[in-house]
Amino acid sequence: MSSFKSLNLQPSILKALDSKGYKKPTPIQEMSIPHLLEGGDILGIAQTGTGKTAAFSLPILHNLSSKKVKTKAARMRCLILTPTRELASQIEDNIKLYGKGLGISSAVIFGGVSSRPQIMKLSKGTDIIIATPGRLLDLMGEGHVLFEQIETFVLDEADRMLDMGFINDVKKVIAKLPKKRQTLLFSATMPQDIAELSKSLLVNPKRVEVTPESTTVEKIDQKINFVERANKPGLLKSILKDKKINHVLVFTRTKHGANRVVQHLEREDISSAAIHGNKSQGARERALNGFRDGKLRVLVATDIAARGIDVSSITHVINYNLPDDPKSYVHRIGRTARAGREGIAISFCDPTERKLLKDIEKCINYQIPVDETHEYHGVPAEIREEKKLRNPNLTKKAKSSNNNRRRNSSKNQRPRSKKKS
Repeated sequence: MSSFKSLNLQPSILKALDSKGYKKPTPIQEMSIPHLLEGGDILGIAQTGTGKTAAFSLPILHNLSSKKVKTKAARMRCLILTPTRELASQIEDNIKLYGKGLGISSAVIFGGVSSRPQIMKLSKGTDIIIATPGRLLDLMGEGHVLFEQIETFVLDEADRMLDMGFINDVKKVIAKLPKKRQTLLFSATMPQDIAELSKSLLVNPKRVEVTPESTTVEKIDQKINFVERANKPGLLKSILKDKKINHVLVFTRTKHGANRVVQHLEREDISSAAIHGNKSQGARERALNGFRDGKLRVLVATDIAARGIDVSSITHVINYNLPDDPKSYVHRIGRTARAGREGIAISFCDPTERKLLKDIEKCINYQIPVDETHEYHGVPAEIREEKKLRNPNLTKKAKSSNNNRRRNSSKNQRPRSKKKS
């Protein structure tokens, strides 16, 4: 494998990479960067965690800084379109890191926050804009965004855009772009809709495909825990008794489910927070930063955040609910195997999720080992509840609660009317 120095990047970019201890490019970087430096289009099939962000941001920074062009008001030289707010912020963080000293300006555009600061930034002209489709379309409609200076367009996580229902918004943005441009499309998978979009979007692209899904999955120690649905909170608590498990990402199927898991954990004095679409941007960033900094032991997320969380220290991923889409399973557990690292993934499976498990195993071509050693294996929910009630403290509470219910019931009962003879 070559070194970053052999890729002929700007000296200041090499210095930034060296300061982070990055010596050798990952496979996707090694295959993509030389082609992108020459101005060619790329069709990249790669998951997050493969070094994809650097694969496109390094040559973009190099090319933009090599040509001194003044960006006019409401214009940009590079547009990066991405599905989630977290991913947009993550990409900008990397661009700021790699582009230090180059004089390249950047900004993120996404919803959930006031648009005024974003409009002010755009009004001055910005070299690189990283945006989510919805807010970008809003600002386009209001005349705050113009595209004629665009040199490079990046469509990141294209299949996720499709999954989240953004593909029509993406097409509206693409329709406004100048015909002459460099285009980069990255996707973890290649469904038919994305394959067709790539044909209309790219000109003689180089196809770069790295880290097949099964290879990434094989690096992760996976286990299935069969458990009754009502016993899932207790099983999660049981796993987290191990204090060595201190950086855990838990996935739920719904937003309300994520909130409920956090409530269960808080009752056990386990520091945690939820991150999902109903949370404000500020709350999401505080939760993510607290998790990165180690102030939070557990981060509970829905699939919308699955590809936007880039925290290298995650040791465990727990699937509290199995995902409906088997490919989401791969992306979830990949949060604990960043750039070739190993990790542990534990999935809870209740009787209603057995079909989802079969779909996942078929997708990854691997039969996930079953852990029969956990204390809830084969334990019906109602029996587990009976065991809990054998605790004297719980029994007192239960009796007190029952007595209160009886008193309230007797107060509310109306006297029966006598039947007329």
